[in-house]
Amino acid sequence: MPGKRESGFTLIELMTTIAVFSVLATIAIPTFMSWLPGMRLNGAARQVMGDLMAARMNAVKLNKNTQVFFDGNYQYKICNDTDDLGTTVSYEEGDLVTKNIQDNYPGVQIISATNNPIFLPRGTATNLATITLQNSSGTKAITVSIAGRVKIN
Repeated sequence: MPGKRESGFTLIELMTTIAVFSVLATIAIPTFMSWLPGMRLNGAARQVMGDLMAARMNAVKLNKNTQVFFDGNYQYKICNDTDDLGTTVSYEEGDLVTKNIQDNYPGVQIISATNNPIFLPRGTATNLATITLQNSSGTKAITVSIAGRVKIN
């Protein structure tokens, strides 16, 4: 019919579009994959920093010392002083929370922790620590200051 107009895509248009997307994906995927280790390291550092800040807030909220124990390459434990002796002599005391950075950030490990920080009820800290995380993209250090401030260096 002379007045009827056809709509849709031709096979050539469809194949051209698929080819363009394939080339773009071939370029983008390796670039994205090279960024993953750095994103995992940053995420793990933010997780450790957040957990240290939460331990500090917990010490203030409960009015009890809260200590973070770094044991091994992947785990750390957070507990508080439930017997009110002013110390957390082992990581078996109090409300024990175990964290594993490998759960969310595979390939990242804790290569050193200079101390196991203790957060006091006033929000300050003793046993000042520097925790160093590492993976194939590099290292990140998290520090705890005497004022209880936690930051990523």
